[in-house]
Amino acid sequence: MTQKVAVLGTGKIGEALLSGMIRAGWAPADLLVTARRPERAEELRTRYGVTPVTNPEAAKSADTLILTVKPQDMGTLLDELAPHVPADRLVISGAAGIPTSFFEARLAVGTPVVRVMTNTPALVDEAMSVISAGTHATADHLAHTEEIFGAVGKTLRVPESQQDACTALSGSGPAYFFYLVEAMTDAGILLGLPRDKAHDLIVQSAIGAAVMLRDSGEHPVKLRENVTSPAGTTINAIRELENHGVRAALIAALEAARDRSRELASGNN
Repeated sequence: MTQKVAVLGTGKIGEALLSGMIRAGWAPADLLVTARRPERAEELRTRYGVTPVTNPEAAKSADTLILTVKPQDMGTLLDELAPHVPADRLVISGAAGIPTSFFEARLAVGTPVVRVMTNTPALVDEAMSVISAGTHATADHLAHTEEIFGAVGKTLRVPESQQDACTALSGSGPAYFFYLVEAMTDAGILLGLPRDKAHDLIVQSAIGAAVMLRDSGEHPVKLRENVTSPAGTTINAIRELENHGVRAALIAALEAARDRSRELASGNN
């Protein structure tokens, strides 16, 4: 934790990562940040005690660069960084859909690059961060990346060829659950419940179900069957979900998200 780490383009996810690292033991003095607006950089300095710098200063000073700008802004950022990034810097990308080869082609030969797809539960230290090595990244680089992103949740190593699928499943995943809760809340209102009570019922049910999935070791089919009594209420609801093609719609939705991730990788913004 004596290495200097710079978070470039510190938005919500970048700030969540910064905050998690400090809670995990990183010294604010070893953390650098960049932001598009000076007032945002000053806000981060006041809140966390970190040091705001320019992008070239971060490239020169930090041992690890974490790039958290939007995918469409990554090319411009790399153009700015490339003259200042030595080949021994670890570059971590958090941009959806952009392969490590994109970075390797624009940085000094031999620069280690690690690709990470995290998600918004990083804001509450419950992220799922999926990590893939580029051509020059070593086991030590992967371990260092896991140490950083482990501060805000769980990590998982996968081959880079699986990143688009992980983006569809996990990177975008929280949105699917929020969408489901939104729909169930509307259903609760239709059934005669006040919105706040419907919301509380659904959220606690979701938390309980998630903990059971994580801790029980049971297959989700088994857990669902435990709730599904013969000729009961649950099986009638499941029948309607199947009649309306909800399972097929979910599969199609995730395929669409994967395909969009591939489009981003090919430069189709």
